[in-house]
Amino acid sequence: MGALAGCEDEEPEALDQAAAVSSDEPVVVLTAGLGDGLDEMADLQKTLAERNRVCSYDRLGEGASDRPVVLAGHSLGGLIAARYAPGHRDRVAGLVLVDATSPTTLADTTGLIPESAAGPGAELRAQVLAVCGGANPEELVIADDEVRSVGDIPVEVVQHGTPYLQAVPEYGPGLERAWAQGQRAWLGVSTRSGLTTATRSAHHVHVDEQAVVVGAVQRVVEQAAKVIGRPGR
Repeated sequence: MGALAGCEDEEPEALDQAAAVSSDEPVVVLTAGLGDGLDEMADLQKTLAERNRVCSYDRLGEGASDRPVVLAGHSLGGLIAARYAPGHRDRVAGLVLVDATSPTTLADTTGLIPESAAGPGAELRAQVLAVCGGANPEELVIADDEVRSVGDIPVEVVQHGTPYLQAVPEYGPGLERAWAQGQRAWLGVSTRSGLTTATRSAHHVHVDEQAVVVGAVQRVVEQAAKVIGRPGR
């Protein structure tokens, strides 16, 4: 796993620089030579970024690619992060799951909304089944699975506090309860996990209450840094 494109940092490893360019223009991706890291491309990237959207990254084993990471993911991104981490304990130092998709979202949805449903409930059921079946831009197939532990890394689960799912007639309250249960289930990913509720947020917590997510990320980073700095780690 290399350092990820799109990160922003005050150090030379800053990977994504953008000018006010048209959304129709392609993104420039810079890759360094053998043994070189992002610092070798920094000046070129800054110059190009005056007129273009420019990204760069460290390939596996180069530059800062071996730096431990804290993964912060919203919705499906949170589910992906939580499922990636247990198999990559040497790379993932912490997790922030922002209203992450429930680990049992298929069972939750089909169990609450019957196939015979009509109206918004039926539309939501069909949408969830289609998206989980691969009808999404990334063509990801999303299956229910148990929550696997990543050990004792710091984890913060941030859930929405404004019950937006209740807007689904007849099935809304049940969907809200199932979603909340899913957030609590994610606590099982680590023995050092905590749950925060963003009381004024619907699903997009990072938009509605950005400070809540920023605080969660910073706390996890600080806790992870203490662990990384221990002798033998």
